[in-house]
Amino acid sequence: LWAADAAAKDEITAAAKKLDSQSNYSWRTTVVVPESAQFKPGPTEGKTEKDGFTYVEISFGDNITEVVKKGEKAVVTVEGEWKLASDVENEEGFGRFLGTMAKNTKTPAAQLSGAVPLTKEWKKEGEVYSAELTAEGVKKQYRFGEPQNPKGGIKVWVKEGMPTKIEVKTEAKMEFKGNEFDAARTTTTEIKSVGTTKVTVPEGAKKKLS
Repeated sequence: LWAADAAAKDEITAAAKKLDSQSNYSWRTTVVVPESAQFKPGPTEGKTEKDGFTYVEISFGDNITEVVKKGEKAVVTVEGEWKLASDVENEEGFGRFLGTMAKNTKTPAAQLSGAVPLTKEWKKEGEVYSAELTAEGVKKQYRFGEPQNPKGGIKVWVKEGMPTKIEVKTEAKMEFKGNEFDAARTTTTEIKSVGTTKVTVPEGAKKKLS
């Protein structure tokens, strides 16, 4: 059994590397939170090219925030203007939130590679791999706050050696202004258009990143 678990973990690690080695791909991420949640994230649409740009559109209600990354540098739209994440992440208010979010934006390949060391035994059923996340692994799914009693797991669908879908389910409680609330969430990422994605980056973002 241990050998099977180790083999499954190695296969997932290899799948993340194979996705990362592709010339380009797209993805869509959706987040489901409890009905009682005050903040309900919209879908995220992303495109990336190897050794080039990563372009992401993140929905908040009717508003769309754009993020572009190249290497370690990131820019984000703040009130319609492109700004370096490093310039706004120390500001007060919503700009700080956007700067931190842009800086922490990762491709699915990078997210999966980062999650693997924070898991327990992997199991494989057909094309679906699953593992329980460690407490630290669950906490890393939350950009802000301090999750209490964190629990969760990850499932990965693999086809021809590459992930096609990643699902992360977490449970936790959080405090906000003295009130405790349910911070459970299910984050699903579907990977598509591998090798046929074209990444178009706005000129304003390119100038900031040059």
